[in-house]
Amino acid sequence: MPKQLILCNCSGTQELDRGALEQVSGFACSKVYSGLCTHQIDQASKAIATGDAIICCRQEQRVFEELAAEIGAPDPGFIDLRDRAGWTSDPRSKLPKMAALLAEASLPSPGEKTLDVISEGICLIIGAGDVALPAAGKLAPVLNVTVLLTDNCDVPEDRAFDVIRGRLRRANGALGGFSLLIDALQQVDPGGRGPLGWTEPRDGGQSACDIILDLSGGTPLFPAPEKREGYLRADPASLTAVSDAVFDASQLLGTFEKPLYVALEPLICAHSRAEQQGCSKCLNICPTGAITPDGDHVSIDPMVCAGCGACAARCPSGAITYDAPQPEIIFRRLQTLAQAYRNAGGKAPRVLVCDETYGRQMIEMAARHGRGLPADVIPLEVSTLSGFGHAEMLAALASGFVEVALLLSPNTERDALDMEVPLAQAIAGEARIRLLDITDPDALSDALYGPADLPAPCTDPVLPMGSRRQVARLSAKALNPGTDTLPLPDTAPYGAVLVDTKACTLCLSCVSLCPSGALNDNPDMPQLRFQEDACLQCGLCANICPEDAITYEPRLNLTDAALTQVVLNEEEPFACIECGALFGVKSTVEKIIEKLAGKHSMFATSDAARMIQMCDNCRVNAQFNSQDNPFEGGERPRPRTTDDYLSKRRDH
Repeated sequence: MPKQLILCNCSGTQELDRGALEQVSGFACSKVYSGLCTHQIDQASKAIATGDAIICCRQEQRVFEELAAEIGAPDPGFIDLRDRAGWTSDPRSKLPKMAALLAEASLPSPGEKTLDVISEGICLIIGAGDVALPAAGKLAPVLNVTVLLTDNCDVPEDRAFDVIRGRLRRANGALGGFSLLIDALQQVDPGGRGPLGWTEPRDGGQSACDIILDLSGGTPLFPAPEKREGYLRADPASLTAVSDAVFDASQLLGTFEKPLYVALEPLICAHSRAEQQGCSKCLNICPTGAITPDGDHVSIDPMVCAGCGACAARCPSGAITYDAPQPEIIFRRLQTLAQAYRNAGGKAPRVLVCDETYGRQMIEMAARHGRGLPADVIPLEVSTLSGFGHAEMLAALASGFVEVALLLSPNTERDALDMEVPLAQAIAGEARIRLLDITDPDALSDALYGPADLPAPCTDPVLPMGSRRQVARLSAKALNPGTDTLPLPDTAPYGAVLVDTKACTLCLSCVSLCPSGALNDNPDMPQLRFQEDACLQCGLCANICPEDAITYEPRLNLTDAALTQVVLNEEEPFACIECGALFGVKSTVEKIIEKLAGKHSMFATSDAARMIQMCDNCRVNAQFNSQDNPFEGGERPRPRTTDDYLSKRRDH
């Protein structure tokens, strides 16, 4: 059964044209109610009972879901037309924007990949006795508690939980899998009469736990501690903070679903080759330390990854991709929003990218208490703003948006955006992309209503398909018609390899290490070839070059020449003096002859020096047939027999 939009003008505070919405969206629409969550709740109940209702307001979602449970119906769908489009002081038509939001809502929702995490409630509390011991007393009935005392307080006589003393040297892991290394470890000695005592201290004590409650007030045990699941930290001087942390710890018992945020393809990772380091962008930007080197590529600990998406935005090769949702889902949403807006009569839409919590709240508050969003600004809620990289920004513009504004939240990881935004601006133009670091809803409205001298939308919108690199290149061509090359920032993952032909000896070390295949050789002649669109600017070829002959030029070549191989350096091959086969580089062979012939003991004679000018096969043949052939062995010794051993005994 087709879905039906259940419309409500919220006590007449917004205008909804039922007929026009049906025409532009393709959805069947109910009549326009005025109090669906209050005096017309019975009408809402009838609509929900059909099982195909989509309620066009999210404010009272809880009420409608409880109503569905009461009548035994499935939960209805929800889409927020009121706060994102209806409540606005912009006099322009809201119909194109509503059509775009409805078209996006009709897209299928991707399934989430998760990993089961089991916490058996083994909890380590770290802190001084006056704070840690009372916290342990509250948690002991619920969790299996051990207290690691950081001061010299007396041994508690309460044996409802374990108490140790020592210095935590190292902690690794996350919820359900912490590993600990403790020095100067002392345990309670329960034997004997009188006060309890401590065992002798020892270093290197190992332990494990599911939860860590850090009440020490010192340096956090992990980078980005608020993102480490299972690690709770509170200021010991704040009773409220300690109580909240104790309560949160009590809830971490059982089986939990840990989202798998990113996917890794190690074979195309450009981290290193032959122990030479290349790209380290993901390692440098990961806030939690979830990414570590692992040979020629990196590895990602899914238990530590907090899903900020910065690594996926910065990865030049596409070895790391955000998987919750995948990039193609974001590209499809952008294309759907822009196309639906145009089909409904809109001309030049703008997109406001925000997260699903802070951004949503800012939009709701701006709509309820202020001017709301302009009619041409379409909000796009994403799970993580840091993962919205230059490819996504360019895809939005190439799909038909004239501006991309990113609303930062207080928890947004800025490092990736601070590099991705300048890269996107260098390709699309500085005026088209901006960051909004705003905490006031009215200021948000003012920033979006302000005068904007923006370029016209892309004349030929593209369908963003393929990898992030392919989408970025396709979008750049659509946004810069007639342009051949765009200069880019130094950290860009696009560019040319420049070779000093006077220094290059065509040793081809760079070819063997290139992770993307951008550098190639020619099996028929000494030649170094380069395909620019495949170059990641990872630095491996420059690091391995023994002559320091390689430099880089960050740029985006939009011509078809970037898709083909060009020759960076070539020389005349040397012909074998015996068989005429081509091998090596003529200039290199001549240099070797000049340095070794008659000057080195191995090439003192003219016959030995001639071998330098031979191919591999002819050189082996010449060596084998020479008088002082190193391959020629002496006469094989005669096998020893029993008579030999007996004769030796007789001689003695």
